[in-house]
Amino acid sequence: MREQIKKNKNSFFVIPGERLGVIEEFIPNDGTYELDGVIHSKFVGCCTIDSIDKKLSVSDLVSKMAVPKIGSIVIGEVTVVQSQQAIFKIFQVGDKMVSGFFSGVLHVSDVTTKYVESMFDVYKIRDVVRAKVISTVNKVFHLSTKERSLGVIYAYCLNCSKSLQIGPRDLQCSYCGKIEKRKVAIDYGKVAI
Repeated sequence: MREQIKKNKNSFFVIPGERLGVIEEFIPNDGTYELDGVIHSKFVGCCTIDSIDKKLSVSDLVSKMAVPKIGSIVIGEVTVVQSQQAIFKIFQVGDKMVSGFFSGVLHVSDVTTKYVESMFDVYKIRDVVRAKVISTVNKVFHLSTKERSLGVIYAYCLNCSKSLQIGPRDLQCSYCGKIEKRKVAIDYGKVAI
């Protein structure tokens, strides 16, 4: 049994499957399950001990965290670029930072309403991108940047790693002068990250 129970603490952090107590001492309640006389946690959460009724409950902390869903606007960093897709590490859902690791995939057909031959033409590694979750097939977040408000919101020069500024037609490095092409969001460079 957990050391916290022995010290008569009323709550403590638990992970799924963690042993909380036995049915001879406690009654399993919300967020718990019993297996062979042992009470376990169903969730990552906070286990609460009702010392009067001798019940163990676990409140689900993960459901309260920001998790991408279909229709969510997410912000992430491009980690891999291939000819037909890019992979993102999602770090923000809406206006909330995520406290876990989520990755998203953007297919070349979901970049813009115009034809894009290769992802190398529109996204680069380290670009910070705002995208929309359009599906969660096979537990993978599939993204789109077709809307004008979606796309790169912050990018770095491939030549010198300085931040790129909006130029007359494309992005331009104010340090080395290199011009680079991206699918930028309408508010590129104006978003605080």
